[in-house]
Amino acid sequence: MEPLDGNSIAGPMFEYFGAEMTTASGACGHCGTVSQVAELLVYSRAPGIVVRCRTCGNVVIVLTEIRRSLDVSLSGFRLIDGASTAD
Repeated sequence: MEPLDGNSIAGPMFEYFGAEMTTASGACGHCGTVSQVAELLVYSRAPGIVVRCRTCGNVVIVLTEIRRSLDVSLSGFRLIDGASTAD
């Protein structure tokens, strides 16, 4: 499956954070690569949306919707600038 870029999660990220997040920068918690959310690789054919680091391929963000409630896990991505996390 071909991945999408991080712009494809602009809507859910705005819904969760209340701010434009595709231009927010962060560091991969695995390899330390700094990138904007828009540059990450998005795989949306799972039971949620999985976002991976473009450099090392590790999972950095997971978006899931359970009972109409959006949950965003940034466990592998440390925001450097942009909106503050609600996680």
